[in-house]
Amino acid sequence: MNKKAKILVSLFSVFITALLCVTVVLSVFTFRSMTQTQKLVKASAGMYQDSGEEDGVMIANQYMIKSTKQISDAYISGDTSKLDDRDKETLDMASAVLDRIIKPDMTDYEKERAVYVYLTTKLRSTNGILTVITPESENSEPHDVLKNKSAVCVGYATTFRMFMQMLGIECKVVHSSELSHSWDLVKLDDGWYHVDCYSDDNSSSTVTTTEYDEALGVTKTTEVSDKSVSNDTATYANFNMDDAYCAVNHNWSREYFPAANGKKYNYVLNNKKVLKNIYALPDYTAKMIKKNKSMIVCSFKKFDEKAQLAATYMLDSIQSNFQSDTRSVSYQWTLDAEGNYVLIINVTYYNNGASNIDDDTVQKIDSKVFEAIDKYEINNG
Repeated sequence: MNKKAKILVSLFSVFITALLCVTVVLSVFTFRSMTQTQKLVKASAGMYQDSGEEDGVMIANQYMIKSTKQISDAYISGDTSKLDDRDKETLDMASAVLDRIIKPDMTDYEKERAVYVYLTTKLRSTNGILTVITPESENSEPHDVLKNKSAVCVGYATTFRMFMQMLGIECKVVHSSELSHSWDLVKLDDGWYHVDCYSDDNSSSTVTTTEYDEALGVTKTTEVSDKSVSNDTATYANFNMDDAYCAVNHNWSREYFPAANGKKYNYVLNNKKVLKNIYALPDYTAKMIKKNKSMIVCSFKKFDEKAQLAATYMLDSIQSNFQSDTRSVSYQWTLDAEGNYVLIINVTYYNNGASNIDDDTVQKIDSKVFEAIDKYEINNG
């Protein structure tokens, strides 16, 4: 083989080797892209079961759950030398909040509740149309949450966890199996509890300044029950839930996250409505639906074996007759701290877009819409 032929063979070999390398790289990239796409598709369809990581998880393909342990560790140790400027600013803002709301003689529950009240009354959620115009990182991390006084669900969850860890209370961020939502698990003296500040942000805005100060410990709070909250309000609806109650509106991997079986501080169960007997249930349920309540929690003064059998038929009748094209009704049972049966009825409304708008405004909007339709002869056929 002459010299020219050898050069051509060498060049061809180099070309083939390079081509193989490119093919391998593209194959790996394609495989990873396809795998990620499959995960997202399965997640959106409720099929993808994640492996249970706490941090490094992307929610709604937009907001990353990130650890803030470096900040809580610095708060506990007093050593900020390892923090960057952004983390130092976060620590300063968080420390100022704790100085305001935490008192030396508070129990862990009172500290947890004070943080919950602060987050659900002093922040506003970033949702609806705001989500479209909000940058990906904004309001999903404690720094932006505390600075902007606004948060998406990941922001609420990571900020709540950061406060708990600063206070030496064990806490985890939980995410839904569909990777669409996040909230917290907090450990108190009798077990774990679910806390979803994001879902309570609007309802808790009804708390008055006096009630807020009481919750923060200006007046020491030792009871789980709070006179500012009645069974007719949605306030605290997602505060200190057990697994059974949380599962009504949440779905998560129970293989990784600890079971929430705490009862002592389960707010909704401890503030349930106690009915005379199961025959009072239809009237009470209808009353709550009339008020657009999505959670109806009650127990019964008399609930023996005969009542249990009748309750099954009663609930099936309520479920079938109270449902309509605009709402669905489901229910499940759990136990309170004393071992009494507690009924949880969940009502989902499908046309509740105007539920937070007063009647006069709704009528004005409808009038303008119909006026425009008649004026320009627009039909909806």
